[in-house]
Amino acid sequence: MLKSSGNIVSLSLDGRSLLGTGKGLYLDCYCTPAGFYTPGSSNPKVKSLSGTDSTGTPWGGLVLQDIYPATGQLFEQYWFLRDGEAGLHSFSRVAYYNETTPFLRDLGELRTLFRPTSNLWTHISTNRQHWAPLPSAEAVSKEVVVQDATWYLGNTPDDSYVQQEADYFTKYTFADTWRDHKAHGLYADGSTSNGTTYGAWLVMNTRDTYFGGPVHSDLTVDGITYNYIVSNHHGDTAPNITHGFDRTFGPFFYYFNSGKNESLNALRDDAEKYADPEWNAEFYDSIASSVPNYVTTSHRGTFSLSVNVPTGAKGPIAILSVDGLDPQDNAQDTTAYQYWGDVSDAGILTIPRVKEGIYRLTIYADGIFGQYEEDGIVIIAGKITNHEAKWTPESAGKELWRIGSPDKTAGEFRHGFAGDPSHPLHPQEYRIYWGQWDFPTDFPDGINYTVGESDAAQDWNYVHWSVFGPSYTRMGAVSTNMNNWTINFEHIDPIDTRSTGTLTIQLAGAKSSR
Repeated sequence: MLKSSGNIVSLSLDGRSLLGTGKGLYLDCYCTPAGFYTPGSSNPKVKSLSGTDSTGTPWGGLVLQDIYPATGQLFEQYWFLRDGEAGLHSFSRVAYYNETTPFLRDLGELRTLFRPTSNLWTHISTNRQHWAPLPSAEAVSKEVVVQDATWYLGNTPDDSYVQQEADYFTKYTFADTWRDHKAHGLYADGSTSNGTTYGAWLVMNTRDTYFGGPVHSDLTVDGITYNYIVSNHHGDTAPNITHGFDRTFGPFFYYFNSGKNESLNALRDDAEKYADPEWNAEFYDSIASSVPNYVTTSHRGTFSLSVNVPTGAKGPIAILSVDGLDPQDNAQDTTAYQYWGDVSDAGILTIPRVKEGIYRLTIYADGIFGQYEEDGIVIIAGKITNHEAKWTPESAGKELWRIGSPDKTAGEFRHGFAGDPSHPLHPQEYRIYWGQWDFPTDFPDGINYTVGESDAAQDWNYVHWSVFGPSYTRMGAVSTNMNNWTINFEHIDPIDTRSTGTLTIQLAGAKSSR
């Protein structure tokens, strides 16, 4: 670590440099009145720590502390290395105490970055289903800017990325939702390292200090392995920085592994085994005196749930989040913690290591409209909170028809989760730059859908526009027939002309028109 900046600029595994001459492993934010800031740029103080944890295992730590002069914002970045582990445990702290200016701004972005320049790395991996080769230097040199952080690479048609993944490269292609996310990172296939493969992973061993709940989505990797701790990407809510704001995020685990001719999935398997909040709990308790605000085991309890799962529900999930707010809005409370887990078919779930406090319980499932909400769930340190929930799904009466499935996504529709058939990696089509899928061509007259005859995967789009374009392949904007929906259906039973019908629409996401 450079004392002049607090950046980790040298990192090796078994004698192999993983960073090259890159900026390294560091913290930055979009959180000052001026915008972006890299802690360590003003008045960095670096100190080292060491000790032995409760299991008798030695550990060492490095801490960067920096105060932004104009506002007095405090930034601290903690890195810990435990003997026998090929990884760095990470905590990030932001604090603001200023009664003169009690409201500063929002914490628009806080992230750590593993940012190499080494030619070692050959692939990027979002999750087990989605990965791709990195674009070559030639492809990058001939790229054409399409929009924010998005490039057309079709000028190099023989490039591995273009052949296998897409004609467009953007960091947004490799975003993911947090619900089932365990790890993401870089992979070296051995072609640049004599057959030895390498992985550089951000492992989400804990998720309770993030915001936004399980539907939060964010960037993961694009040649840089990110940990987006806070962001307002995709319309997500970011917390406000006000007098008294003091939050420590983590722990998170940057893990590095290798093997002779080991596959991407083999190295991923190795990394994902650490994506467990109970892993290394004793170690974190042992270093808690060095990490402000970390919640130790003595202040955590267990939540045990039993719930009747409605007929037809698929993939039910239960969430504990800040009392009184939807999980997606929990950043409104800067002290909020969050937990979630999959509910079994029998309606059972246990969540360990929940911070003591009062929570909202939210339960939802694919195929079921609405969600179960209950405030006032009390978690007591050292105790098991047993809770029974009775879930009655929403209904406006006898259902006549539905298009798609209420699952908080639009993946079942055209250009959604379906794999792109024109590229051998078959990336889910929604991941590709939106202009690849030209709505006016696909739906020249808008949506005209006949229930029982039309195919939702072809005849209903994953996104609906008030105005489409311009895009890279379409110079002008199109507004004609963009927002027309015609839905045709027949009802064989007589309907009382005085009766009332209810149309229910579930939005996966929305943005106001411009």
